[in-house]
Amino acid sequence: MYRKRLTKEQALQKLRFYCRYQQRCQSEIKQKLFELGINSKDHDELIVELIKENCLSDERFAKAFVSGRFRLKQWGRKKIQKGLKEKRVSDEIAQKALEQIDEKEYMAILNKIAKEKYTSLKHEEYLVRKKKTMDYLMQKGYEVDLIRNTVNNFLK
Repeated sequence: MYRKRLTKEQALQKLRFYCRYQQRCQSEIKQKLFELGINSKDHDELIVELIKENCLSDERFAKAFVSGRFRLKQWGRKKIQKGLKEKRVSDEIAQKALEQIDEKEYMAILNKIAKEKYTSLKHEEYLVRKKKTMDYLMQKGYEVDLIRNTVNNFLK
């Protein structure tokens, strides 16, 4: 299939719009450059230009990612960290972004979804309900010791 080749300026313009739509990380920009068929030797130059224009920032992306995954999807720290690693965000930036999660809010959401899950399993036996609740919270990315404490506290 024949595709018209984009110039650097056309590609830069497309990438600006792509970054304005929502926060992006460098790995997403590289993927987009491959999709647009841009020569790989121009990738770094275009990414540097986007960073200079303040269109692209891994720190801003990481903060937005953490905020969205925690508040909207109610993911735990472990799952968020794994998601940032998949997006190839550096560990330092990821750790700094994860620190913005308020501990009280984190525990409140953990308690809320644990209780919701446990009560939704009302036709199961006690131990089955407990195990399924704990498995669900681990799948959501919460830490095992926090899950254990939370589930044991509200079952007393």
